[in-house]
Amino acid sequence: MAQCTAPVEGHRSSAAAARCPACRGRSSYRSYSSYNSPQTSYRGGSSSSGSGRGYGSSMGGGGSRRTRTGRTVSYTTTEWRTVEPFSQKASEQAQAHPERRDLFLCHAWDDREGSAKELYGHLQSNGASVWFSEEDLPLGSLMIREIDKGLRNSRVGIVLVTPALLKSIESEGVAEKELAVLLSTRRVIPVLHGVGFGDLNNVSPLLASHAGLSTKESTLSNVAAKVAAAAAALPAV
Repeated sequence: MAQCTAPVEGHRSSAAAARCPACRGRSSYRSYSSYNSPQTSYRGGSSSSGSGRGYGSSMGGGGSRRTRTGRTVSYTTTEWRTVEPFSQKASEQAQAHPERRDLFLCHAWDDREGSAKELYGHLQSNGASVWFSEEDLPLGSLMIREIDKGLRNSRVGIVLVTPALLKSIESEGVAEKELAVLLSTRRVIPVLHGVGFGDLNNVSPLLASHAGLSTKESTLSNVAAKVAAAAAALPAV
């Protein structure tokens, strides 16, 4: 029996079908372009095959990642669009600098015993290694020098944006100096807590230009889990 040549040569025209020993003489033909052009499936704006950096998701979702504690965290499409570049930076840094901590937590001094400490606890509970001034500034050390070391030895940075941080930026306090260094690395994600992006844009348009996450419609615990999962540099779920 004559063999159809479509898988090798394709039947993109009636002439091609006419040359096929199995299909010549038929009144119609099928296009087999898929034999020559493997299809790639896209979900949440990212390829699910090929490079290994695809992110599976359910329809309408933005993908899911896993924290080091084994917790699976799901993102909306918008959230994943925000977090994906941050996650890629974390993966690159993890390969280039495996000894560094996952995150540097930049916060206002007035938040050190409040929301910053709470965020730090949530990040740790999700397996992230975090440089946090309240835990990592040795007694009697020079603050600016230790902060510089912390920035240098962390892969990416979180900026906890609160009313207190906005005041610190306006007054050019320590947090403003940390922020300047983080912004220069382009490895930073803002976490807004108690303020809106409009408030941030009024004080720091440069930081506001970085897409971030907000606790406005979520909790600090859930946002922390999403940041920890993105920073973990683990294979996609």
